[in-house]
Amino acid sequence: MNTNFKNKILALVLPAILLVILVGLSVHWIYQYAVFDVAPRLSGQDGRPQTDVDSDDTDGPIEGKLEAFDGKPSDVSDCWSAFRGHRMDGILRYDIPRPRPLAKLARQWPEGGPKKLWQVELGEGYAAPAVYGGCVYLIDYDMEKQADAIRCFSLDDGAEIWRYSYPVKIKRNHGMSRTVPAVNDKYVVTMGPKCHVTCLDAKSGQLKWMIDLVGEYGTKVPLWYAGQCPLIVDDKVILAPAGKDVLMMAVDCETGEIAWQTPNEKQWAMTHCSALPVRFAEKEFYVYPGSRGVAGMSAEDGTILWETDAWFLRTNVPTPVDAENGRIFLCAGYNKGAMMLQLSAQDGTIVPDVKFELGPKVFGSDQQTPIYYNGYIYGVRPDKQLVCLDMDGKVVWASGSQNKYGLGPYIIADGLIYILNDHGLLSLIEASPEAFRLLDQAKVLDGHDSWGPPALVAGRLLVRDLTTMICLDVSAE
Repeated sequence: MNTNFKNKILALVLPAILLVILVGLSVHWIYQYAVFDVAPRLSGQDGRPQTDVDSDDTDGPIEGKLEAFDGKPSDVSDCWSAFRGHRMDGILRYDIPRPRPLAKLARQWPEGGPKKLWQVELGEGYAAPAVYGGCVYLIDYDMEKQADAIRCFSLDDGAEIWRYSYPVKIKRNHGMSRTVPAVNDKYVVTMGPKCHVTCLDAKSGQLKWMIDLVGEYGTKVPLWYAGQCPLIVDDKVILAPAGKDVLMMAVDCETGEIAWQTPNEKQWAMTHCSALPVRFAEKEFYVYPGSRGVAGMSAEDGTILWETDAWFLRTNVPTPVDAENGRIFLCAGYNKGAMMLQLSAQDGTIVPDVKFELGPKVFGSDQQTPIYYNGYIYGVRPDKQLVCLDMDGKVVWASGSQNKYGLGPYIIADGLIYILNDHGLLSLIEASPEAFRLLDQAKVLDGHDSWGPPALVAGRLLVRDLTTMICLDVSAE
C-alpha cells in the first residue's frame, strides 16, 4: 500500500474516530453531571449559586410571598415539635418532669366522640402538623396558585396567623404534600414535595433561606414526592439529600451555611425515610436508610460510623425505630417485611449485625412508622391489623380481622394508642402487651386517606384526612 493511499485513508477515518469519542464523552458528561427536572430556587438569599430553571415548574427564579392574618398564638406551652414528636418516637411522655403537668387524657369519650374544637380545609395531601409556642405549623399545597404554602395557625381556634408560599408546579400523585415541619422557639423548617427545604422565622414567617436539593445537590425526587421530614438539633437542620455527592448534611438555621457533609460515595438515592437520632456506645449519630443500605452518621461531623447493606429498598417509607440498647428496628411494605439490627461496640467502632428478620405476614409496614414503647413494638402490618411484637420478633397479640386500620397513623400517650383508619374512624386502645383492648371509637373525619401522623398537645389531638385538619379535645376534663 503506497503512502498517498494510507494518507487518504487516515484523512477519512481519523475525523470519524474523533467524532465517536466526542459523542461518547458528551453522553458520559450528560449522564454523570447534568441535572434534569431541576426546580428553581430563591436566588440571593443564602449565598449559594443560582440553579437553572425548569420551565415545567416556573418561568423564573422562585420568589416567595409572606402573608399575615388575624390569628393569635395560644398561650399553651406544650409542644409536638417534629415528625413523631419531640423525640421522633411517636410518644407523648408523661414521665418527664415539666413546669406544668400534662393534661390528663380521657379513657372513654362522650357520646358522639371527642369534642371538635376547630376545623381547617387544606390542599390535598398527608402533610401533618407540628406544634410549638401555641402555634400549629403545616406545609400545604395551594392547587389554584400552584405553590407550596407553609402555614401557621393558632392552636386555640385554628385561625391562620401567617403563610409563606412559593411557586412550584406539581401534579396530583396520591396527594401533594406529605411531610411534617421541624420547629423550635426560633425557626421552622419544611421540605416541600419537590425537595425544597425552607427555613423561616418561627414567629414572623420571614424567610431565612431556601435550599433546592434537586438543583443544588442532584437529589432525585422520590416516587410520590418527598416524604423525608427535617430534624432540628442545636439550631442545625439535619437533612439527607442523598444526591450526587452528599448523603447527609447539617445546615445552620440562622445562616444556611453547611456545618458538615457526609459524602455519598456509594451513590445512595433518597427514600421516604427521615433521619433518626440515636445514642449508643457514648456516640450520637443519625440513622438513615438510603436506597442501597442503612448507615449511622456522626452527629458531630457526619462521618459514617457504621453501615450495612443487609437492608435496603428504594421505596422505603417507615423511618427506623430506636428500640434501645443498640437495637434498630426496620420495616417496609412491598413484601419486604421487617428486620432488627443489633449494634455492638468493638474496639472503638460500631458494628451492625442482623438479630432477626420477619416475613411480611408476621410484620411489615406499607406507610406508618411503628412505635417502641416499654419494651414492645406496636404497629400496623400489611393485613391492616394492629400488632404487638416482643424484642425477639414474636407477635404477642393482633387486633383481629374485626379491627383493621388500613394505612392509618397512630401515636401513644399515657399508655393509650390513638389510631385512625383510612376513613377517619379514631380508636382508643390500651398500649399494653397483655392483650388487645379497644376502649372506645368515634368517627371524627368524613373524608378518606386519613394518613397524616397525629399531634397531641395539652389534651388537644390534631388529625387530618386528604383535605381537612381538625383539633379534638381528648382530655379527661
